Order: sequence, then structure tokens, then C-alpha cells
Amino acid sequence: MPEPLLTSPVTAPLNATVRPPGSKSITNRALVCASLATGKSTLTGALQSDDTQVMITGLQQFGIDIDIQEEGKTLLVHGTSGRLPALEANLFCGNSGTTIRFLTAVATLGHGPFRLDGVSRMRQRPIGDLLKALSQLGAKVVSEFDNECPPVSVHANGLKGGTATLRGDISSQFLSGLMLAAPAARAAVNLQIDGPLVSIPYVEMTLAVMKAFGVAVTHDTSFQQFSIAAPMPYQPGQFAIEPDASAASYFWAAAAIAGGKVRVEGLTPESLQGDVAFVDVLERMGCELRHTDNSITVVGGQLRGIEIDMNGISDTVQTLAVVALFAKGPTTIRGVGHIRHKETDRIGNLAVELRKLGAEVDEHQDGLTVHPGPLRAATLNTYEDHRMAMSFALAGLKIEGVRIHDPGCTAKTYPHYFEDLQMAIR
Repeated sequence: MPEPLLTSPVTAPLNATVRPPGSKSITNRALVCASLATGKSTLTGALQSDDTQVMITGLQQFGIDIDIQEEGKTLLVHGTSGRLPALEANLFCGNSGTTIRFLTAVATLGHGPFRLDGVSRMRQRPIGDLLKALSQLGAKVVSEFDNECPPVSVHANGLKGGTATLRGDISSQFLSGLMLAAPAARAAVNLQIDGPLVSIPYVEMTLAVMKAFGVAVTHDTSFQQFSIAAPMPYQPGQFAIEPDASAASYFWAAAAIAGGKVRVEGLTPESLQGDVAFVDVLERMGCELRHTDNSITVVGGQLRGIEIDMNGISDTVQTLAVVALFAKGPTTIRGVGHIRHKETDRIGNLAVELRKLGAEVDEHQDGLTVHPGPLRAATLNTYEDHRMAMSFALAGLKIEGVRIHDPGCTAKTYPHYFEDLQMAIR
């Protein structure tokens, strides 16, 4: 096993400008829409990472022609008008929940046997609610081990359409996957959400990307009912992908922790990604925000603990929890019980590692409370979770002797994270 990465505390306030790579979430949604469109689309600003590569490879196994240019930043996607040319495929989706959930729905549009699997952790991540909804829409899909987790077998003969009900409290990716595939069904698709819907900003992102490719989804204001006309082919075109707001959160948090200012280019409050709202959380904690028509700057300030529901921006929970180590008073994060089902248990395992740094942490079913304490050096486990590694590196900006196990796991969404962080703190 490689030696843990030793982080280096900063010696002066930051003054950095960064542009993170393209959004993983937008890249993968645009790839699906472009693949099902009626002609060639050009995606610019795309993310090249493990998660986007397994999506590209999976779509190629479906028979979609995708040309990769400019080291993956530009993708030429030759849409197939909602059809899957391949008559069978065996897809490996790594630990990309987005990929396996979206492509399970897309696989039902084909004709023939398709199988989707991933790493050992993927075999523990829920997918049963998606399979039930697809079955209601006429698909033949099963969990091979009958445990509502991957591997998934799809015996595809096109998606009939109709009405399906699914729970909304585990993952919004189930709903997004259904909506992305729905325009290629044989008849209109109506989706009803049972109970609260988590991560609504990601659903809004799906709606926006679909609209950019010519498909509008009708929904109620409470995000409980969605209607998609079908068959309604996506329209090809040029699509520019924003920088990743979840990745940007680490640089904004660096300014909060180390002081000084960090400007992130390519993102504004009007961006498609809900995670840009992370800067508003930092403002509540005592930071200053500065906006231009193409950037958001965070200026560090005296941090104070807050209580906050992070359901809508749950990918930034780990980032905020590390910022909370340096605040005056406790910080309580609520509304994120669903992140226990991510790459790791992002509540329980996060609490374990924060305690190593000297914090007192109260774990709740739907979140945690971080009580800052005398901080100390520690070697931190990352649980093969890219967001653990990227967040814990921020603690090392102020704490001497922080070491990060398996820093390479950031390749899932941000292969050059540590190089970019070093450039920002110089």
C-alpha cells in the first residue's frame, strides 16, 4: 500500500484564482441526452475522470459512437434517435452511482440482454426503487442477488411507458435516470414521488439539461409528479459544460479555513448546479462573497458554527464538516441521511475521522454535530471515497501532520485535485 500523503499547512493567507474541471453530474447527463438524440452533438468542457469514463464506455458498449478529443474535454456524440444498436452488453460501472442508475434505465430502451455491475461497494448501494419503477413501465429488470442492489440484469424489449411510483428519499438519481430515458419510451411516462425527494437541485439540473436538448418535462411545484411526452427524441447540438461546483467547494472552503481569498471562475449563482449554494453557507459562517458575471470569490473571515439543512447540497457535507473544525461553536448538519448510501457512509465514517483530528462529533441519523476541539495531527482513512480525500486535505491547511490514505481515489471525479490545490495555496 502506498504511503499516506502528507499535507502542508499554509503560511500566509490565500490569493488564488482557480477553474475546476467540468461538472461530473452535467457531463454524464449530457452524454445520455446526446446519445439518444437524432444526430451529432458536441459537448465542450467535459470532465475526464473515472466516473465519466465508465459512463462513456457503457454508452459505447450500447453501440453509441463517441469521439474523445482534447484529452476528454470535448466529446462528439453520434446520437442514435433513442435506439441502442447493441443487442447485448455487460457493463462495469465502477463505483459510479450516476452511471449504473442512468444506464440501467437506458438499457431498457434496447433489445436483448444487458448486465450492469460495479465494485464491491456498488453491490451494497441501493437500486431497488429504480428497478420497481422500471418494472411498472413495462421493463424486465432484476437484481441478480435479489437484494435490491447490483448486479442488475435487464431483458430489454423497449420501454413501454405509463405511470410509475418511486420513493424519493434514497437517491434523486433514480428519478433522473427515469426522466432521461423516458423520451425514448413508446408512450408517455408519468412519474409520481412517494414521500420527500432528496437532492432536488440535481433533479432541476436534469430538467435543465434535458431542456437544452429539446425535451421539456412537466412537473408540479412540489416536485412530486413529473410527465414526459414520448416518443419525443432529443435534439442534437452544441452544449457547454460548467466547471464542477462540488469540486469548487474545496477551494472556497480553503479560503474559509486558511484566510485570504479564492476566486472560482466559470460559476455564478445562476449556474445549473445547486452546489454553488455552498458559498452561501460559508457566508453564514462569517465569510465574505464577491460575484462577477463569471466568477464567485470567497474571502475568509472569523468562522462561527451554524445549524443547517444540507439536503439540497449533500455532496458538500464533508467539505463543511472540515470547515466546522475551525469555527467558534458547534456546527450541526441535518437532512442528509441518504448520504449513508454513497461511496461510503458519509455520516458515520466522517465522524470517525473527524474525531481523530480532535473534534467531538455527535452522530445523528440524518447528519452530525461537530464540536471544535484542540486539533491534532492524524492519519485519515478515505474509504475509497473521493470526497473524503478532498475534504480531509483541507484540514491539513492549518493542522501540522495530517496524512491522507489513498489520495488517488480522487481520480473518480477530479484526477488532478492535489496538484490544483497546491497551486492554489502557493
